[in-house]
Amino acid sequence: MGHPSKGLTGAVVAVYIAGEAVGALVQTFIGDRLGRIRFMQLCCIIVTIGTVVQTASVNMGMFLAGRAIAGAAVGGMVSTVPIYLSEISSPQHRGLIGGISGCGISFGTMMSNWVGMACGYAPYGAVQWRLPLGIQIPWGIIMFVGLSTFMPNSPRQLIRKGKVEQARIEYTRIRRDLASHEAQEEFALMRAQIEYEMMREIKSIKEIFRLYRHRALVSIAVQTMTSLTGVNVIQYYQTILYKSLGINPTTILALAGVYGTCAFVSNAITTKFLTDQWGRRPMILTGLAGVVIIEIYAAVMQREFQNTDNKVGKGFAVLGIYLFVITYCEYRQPQQG
Repeated sequence: MGHPSKGLTGAVVAVYIAGEAVGALVQTFIGDRLGRIRFMQLCCIIVTIGTVVQTASVNMGMFLAGRAIAGAAVGGMVSTVPIYLSEISSPQHRGLIGGISGCGISFGTMMSNWVGMACGYAPYGAVQWRLPLGIQIPWGIIMFVGLSTFMPNSPRQLIRKGKVEQARIEYTRIRRDLASHEAQEEFALMRAQIEYEMMREIKSIKEIFRLYRHRALVSIAVQTMTSLTGVNVIQYYQTILYKSLGINPTTILALAGVYGTCAFVSNAITTKFLTDQWGRRPMILTGLAGVVIIEIYAAVMQREFQNTDNKVGKGFAVLGIYLFVITYCEYRQPQQG
């Protein structure tokens, strides 16, 4: 799409993130009413529309609109999927399954980086940017079909809506590892717990902050600090960081692919060996401390070597970016699990 200015490049990133924020807020208000499956299906439809609009864009306004639409769907999905997975998981596997969700996100990031590198070898023109955008289109359709066919509804949400027998059937599907009587006993306990919670349910934000102020503030602070680590800035602008180090375009795309691979591998290792074994709190505290230290290191390396011919120093600057994403995954993963 030509050579967009720095401001326009920033807008392309910003409208997507703004769309994610809108999607997350919408999920808060209508997610429970529609149900987990229906809301995720709606997000699949919206993200497909957004990716089609981006791929078919004939001007920057149309492209930005597609970015905002797709971002809204992703924001709603990212807010809903961890809740849904926790509701259909057995207690002993909840951390693992939640972690697999995070691995899926990092796997998608890794693949998009490598696709970007591959498309960099295409002749300069529309193919270079339309092809990677077009590759996004089928996945929302595939997920919609999967949700419509074999994924179970959330038994917890069905109980909350008074659909107890349907919830019982779904719970039996989910806990096929248990004998029939064991599944029925677990279901009865879960139902009793949910009905007790519904009797004491808090239905306003004001009540939440009045009764559970510290929990609410901790939740907000953790999620806010996660974004303020700058992970989105580094993810979207890492190629500019590499360029400022004097690295050639082909190598830049390869480095971005390695960045995504580091994120995926770190997510996978953390999910398998640390989330349930080490515990959420120690991982969050250790990961956050590591992120702070490594970001200072990365900033110093970038500042010292970006205008020099010191290849070793530039290597250490790139290493700082990789160490950041590895440590960030340790910090982020227990929040998803």
